[in-house]
Amino acid sequence: MACAAARSPADQDSLWNGLADPARPGRAPRVSLAADFCENPAAATRLFAGLLKFLPFICIYPAYLNNKKTIAEGRRIPISKAVENPTATEIQDVCSAVGLNVFLEKNKMYSREWNRDVQYRGRVRVQLKQEDGSLCLVQFPSRKSVMLYAAEMIPKLKTRTQKAGGADQSLQQGEGSKKGKGKKKK
Repeated sequence: MACAAARSPADQDSLWNGLADPARPGRAPRVSLAADFCENPAAATRLFAGLLKFLPFICIYPAYLNNKKTIAEGRRIPISKAVENPTATEIQDVCSAVGLNVFLEKNKMYSREWNRDVQYRGRVRVQLKQEDGSLCLVQFPSRKSVMLYAAEMIPKLKTRTQKAGGADQSLQQGEGSKKGKGKKKK
Protein backbone atom coordinates (compact mmCIF):
# COMPACT_ATOMS: atom_id res chain seq x y z
CA MET A 1 0.00 0.00 0.00
CA ALA A 2 1.34 3.40 -0.86
CA CYS A 3 2.40 5.87 1.78
CA ALA A 4 -0.26 8.27 3.05
CA ALA A 5 1.60 11.23 1.57
CA ALA A 6 1.28 9.70 -1.94
CA ARG A 7 -2.53 9.75 -1.71
CA SER A 8 -4.68 12.75 -2.32
CA PRO A 9 -6.56 14.21 0.67
CA ALA A 10 -9.86 13.01 -0.83
CA ASP A 11 -8.54 9.44 -0.96
CA GLN A 12 -7.37 9.64 2.65
CA ASP A 13 -10.75 10.89 3.85
CA SER A 14 -12.58 8.14 1.97
CA LEU A 15 -10.43 5.52 3.72
CA TRP A 16 -11.19 6.88 7.15
CA ASN A 17 -14.88 7.29 6.45
CA GLY A 18 -15.14 3.60 5.65
CA LEU A 19 -15.52 3.93 1.88
CA ALA A 20 -13.82 1.45 -0.43
CA ASP A 21 -10.14 1.75 -1.26
CA PRO A 22 -9.73 2.70 -4.97
CA ALA A 23 -6.83 0.23 -5.26
CA ARG A 24 -9.05 -2.58 -3.94
CA PRO A 25 -12.54 -2.15 -5.45
CA GLY A 26 -15.34 -3.97 -3.70
CA ARG A 27 -13.30 -4.72 -0.56
CA ALA A 28 -12.98 -3.05 2.79
CA PRO A 29 -10.20 -0.47 3.13
CA ARG A 30 -6.82 -1.66 4.29
CA VAL A 31 -5.33 0.43 7.08
CA SER A 32 -1.60 0.89 7.36
CA LEU A 33 -1.16 1.90 10.98
CA ALA A 34 2.51 2.83 10.80
CA ALA A 35 2.26 5.06 7.72
CA ASP A 36 -1.16 6.64 8.18
CA PHE A 37 -1.19 7.30 11.90
CA CYS A 38 2.22 8.93 12.08
CA GLU A 39 1.45 11.22 9.14
CA ASN A 40 -2.20 11.85 9.95
CA PRO A 41 -2.65 12.02 13.75
CA ALA A 42 -6.08 13.65 13.39
CA ALA A 43 -7.35 10.50 11.70
CA ALA A 44 -6.00 8.36 14.53
CA THR A 45 -7.70 10.58 17.07
CA ARG A 46 -11.06 10.25 15.29
CA LEU A 47 -10.66 6.52 14.92
CA PHE A 48 -9.86 5.81 18.55
CA ALA A 49 -12.02 8.48 20.20
CA GLY A 50 -14.74 5.97 21.03
CA LEU A 51 -12.26 3.47 22.45
CA LEU A 52 -10.47 5.90 24.75
CA LYS A 53 -13.33 6.10 27.22
CA PHE A 54 -12.93 2.37 28.00
CA LEU A 55 -9.15 2.38 28.35
CA PRO A 56 -9.11 3.23 32.07
CA PHE A 57 -11.48 0.29 32.77
CA ILE A 58 -10.14 -3.19 33.42
CA CYS A 59 -12.00 -6.49 33.09
CA ILE A 60 -12.15 -9.04 35.89
CA TYR A 61 -13.62 -12.46 35.23
CA PRO A 62 -14.45 -14.79 38.15
CA ALA A 63 -11.98 -17.35 36.76
CA TYR A 64 -9.14 -14.93 37.60
CA LEU A 65 -9.87 -15.40 41.33
CA ASN A 66 -11.02 -19.03 41.39
CA ASN A 67 -8.82 -21.41 43.41
CA LYS A 68 -10.31 -24.39 41.53
CA LYS A 69 -8.67 -23.18 38.30
CA THR A 70 -5.08 -23.64 37.19
CA ILE A 71 -3.04 -20.86 35.67
CA ALA A 72 -3.62 -22.45 32.27
CA GLU A 73 -7.37 -22.32 32.92
CA GLY A 74 -7.19 -18.61 33.70
CA ARG A 75 -6.36 -18.07 37.38
CA ARG A 76 -4.24 -14.94 37.81
CA ILE A 77 -3.51 -14.83 41.52
CA PRO A 78 -1.82 -17.37 43.84
CA ILE A 79 -3.95 -20.30 45.02
CA SER A 80 -3.30 -19.35 48.65
CA LYS A 81 -5.08 -16.02 48.07
CA ALA A 82 -7.75 -17.23 45.64
CA VAL A 83 -11.41 -17.90 46.48
CA GLU A 84 -13.56 -20.96 45.87
CA ASN A 85 -15.92 -20.31 42.95
CA PRO A 86 -16.39 -16.53 43.10
CA THR A 87 -19.21 -14.95 41.10
CA ALA A 88 -19.22 -11.73 39.11
CA THR A 89 -21.84 -10.22 41.44
CA GLU A 90 -19.60 -10.89 44.45
CA ILE A 91 -16.69 -9.16 42.74
CA GLN A 92 -18.98 -6.24 41.89
CA ASP A 93 -20.23 -5.97 45.47
CA VAL A 94 -16.73 -5.92 46.93
CA CYS A 95 -15.37 -3.38 44.45
CA SER A 96 -18.34 -1.03 44.68
CA ALA A 97 -18.24 -1.16 48.51
CA VAL A 98 -14.67 0.17 48.51
CA GLY A 99 -15.65 3.05 46.22
CA LEU A 100 -14.53 1.95 42.76
CA ASN A 101 -16.64 2.72 39.69
CA VAL A 102 -17.88 -0.74 38.68
CA PHE A 103 -20.39 -2.22 36.28
CA LEU A 104 -21.40 -5.80 35.67
CA GLU A 105 -21.81 -7.41 32.27
CA LYS A 106 -23.92 -10.48 33.06
CA ASN A 107 -23.90 -12.23 29.70
CA LYS A 108 -20.17 -12.07 29.04
CA MET A 109 -18.10 -15.22 29.48
CA TYR A 110 -14.42 -15.89 29.89
CA SER A 111 -13.06 -17.48 26.74
CA ARG A 112 -11.26 -20.28 28.60
CA GLU A 113 -14.35 -21.22 30.62
CA TRP A 114 -15.78 -24.44 29.24
CA ASN A 115 -18.76 -24.56 31.60
CA ARG A 116 -21.68 -22.47 30.30
CA ASP A 117 -23.67 -22.43 33.55
CA VAL A 118 -25.09 -19.17 34.86
CA GLN A 119 -22.80 -19.43 37.89
CA TYR A 120 -19.71 -18.96 35.70
CA ARG A 121 -21.06 -16.12 33.56
CA GLY A 122 -20.31 -12.48 34.01
CA ARG A 123 -17.55 -9.95 33.69
CA VAL A 124 -16.86 -6.98 35.94
CA ARG A 125 -15.47 -3.75 34.52
CA VAL A 126 -13.61 -1.62 37.06
CA GLN A 127 -12.38 1.92 36.52
CA LEU A 128 -8.80 2.27 37.74
CA LYS A 129 -7.89 5.60 36.15
CA GLN A 130 -9.76 8.79 35.48
CA GLU A 131 -9.86 10.44 32.06
CA ASP A 132 -6.82 12.58 32.85
CA GLY A 133 -4.79 9.46 33.70
CA SER A 134 -4.73 9.81 37.49
CA LEU A 135 -5.73 6.90 39.70
CA CYS A 136 -9.30 6.74 41.00
CA LEU A 137 -8.15 5.27 44.33
CA VAL A 138 -4.51 5.39 45.39
CA GLN A 139 -4.72 1.97 47.10
CA PHE A 140 -5.41 0.33 43.71
CA PRO A 141 -2.57 1.23 41.34
CA SER A 142 -2.86 -1.96 39.25
CA ARG A 143 -5.31 -4.64 38.19
CA LYS A 144 -3.49 -7.17 40.36
CA SER A 145 -4.11 -5.08 43.48
CA VAL A 146 -7.85 -5.00 42.70
CA MET A 147 -7.95 -8.77 42.15
CA LEU A 148 -6.06 -9.48 45.40
CA TYR A 149 -8.36 -7.14 47.34
CA ALA A 150 -11.49 -8.76 45.87
CA ALA A 151 -10.17 -12.25 46.67
CA GLU A 152 -9.44 -11.15 50.23
CA MET A 153 -12.88 -9.61 50.81
CA ILE A 154 -15.21 -12.10 49.06
CA PRO A 155 -15.01 -14.71 51.87
CA LYS A 156 -16.07 -11.97 54.33
CA LEU A 157 -19.30 -11.19 52.45
CA LYS A 158 -22.54 -11.89 54.33
CA THR A 159 -23.71 -14.29 51.64
CA ARG A 160 -20.56 -16.38 52.11
CA THR A 161 -20.57 -16.34 55.92
CA GLN A 162 -24.31 -17.17 56.16
CA LYS A 163 -23.90 -20.18 53.86
CA ALA A 164 -21.06 -21.55 55.98
CA GLY A 165 -22.86 -20.81 59.27
CA GLY A 166 -26.15 -22.35 58.07
CA ALA A 167 -24.44 -25.58 57.07
CA ASP A 168 -22.80 -25.96 60.49
CA GLN A 169 -26.08 -25.42 62.35
CA SER A 170 -27.94 -28.03 60.31
CA LEU A 171 -25.23 -30.59 60.99
CA GLN A 172 -25.41 -29.94 64.74
CA GLN A 173 -29.21 -30.20 64.77
CA GLY A 174 -29.07 -33.41 62.75
CA GLU A 175 -26.72 -35.04 65.25
CA GLY A 176 -28.86 -34.11 68.24
CA SER A 177 -32.15 -35.30 66.79
CA LYS A 178 -31.23 -39.01 66.61
CA LYS A 179 -32.54 -39.77 70.12
CA GLY A 180 -35.75 -41.46 68.94
CA LYS A 181 -37.03 -44.83 70.08
CA GLY A 182 -35.46 -47.80 68.43
CA LYS A 183 -36.36 -51.46 68.23
CA LYS A 184 -34.50 -53.86 70.39
CA LYS A 185 -32.42 -56.43 68.64
CA LYS A 186 -32.92 -60.04 69.59
